[in-house]
Amino acid sequence: MGWLILALMGAITFLYGLSVHATLMCLLVKPLPVLALLGWLHDAPPGEYRRWISLGLMCSLLGDVLLAWPGDLFVFGLGAFLLAHLAYLKAYLSDCRRLAVVPLILALVVGAALLGVLIAHGLGTLLIPVIIYGLAITAMLWRALARLGSDVPQRSALLAAAGAVAFVFSDSVIGIDRFVAPFHSAPYVIILSYWLGQWGITASAFTQKPR
Repeated sequence: MGWLILALMGAITFLYGLSVHATLMCLLVKPLPVLALLGWLHDAPPGEYRRWISLGLMCSLLGDVLLAWPGDLFVFGLGAFLLAHLAYLKAYLSDCRRLAVVPLILALVVGAALLGVLIAHGLGTLLIPVIIYGLAITAMLWRALARLGSDVPQRSALLAAAGAVAFVFSDSVIGIDRFVAPFHSAPYVIILSYWLGQWGITASAFTQKPR
């Protein structure tokens, strides 16, 4: 409970800093919610699933810092979150490898629609990095959805799937705000859906059986 309270305090402080344009405050506290989730995760049953989720959170922590750092480190932040998605993908594959055609189709539709919109508005030198990132989040979403209805614990499957959907939504809003049509509330929508996604993914490890 203490870790989650710390995460909530960090989130509230960051949102306040965002509202008053306190750049230094935002830089200092932005990593706190994910750092708290990483601490909370160590109370989950040990195993391969927890190890990969832990690695994903650490990569996300690096991405948080890179994207908040003054200057345009977007590509480096993108790379850190690419590694995070690959770590989550590996976690989902650790306990479920069924093909799951319907989740695959759904993930492909979402990924193709998002990439189509972004490419249509021009990505310039970021075209290849964004395509690679899009493929990674599509695969991550597919494998999260594939765990639904499988033999993994139902609560874990639901939390991971909801977390993956929220994470993909957050990434989609980043793409739309940066490359298509910027809007004022984007930073709030992005960070809240991102934190919800990370919480869901982390919480899914607590319903895993020790291995």
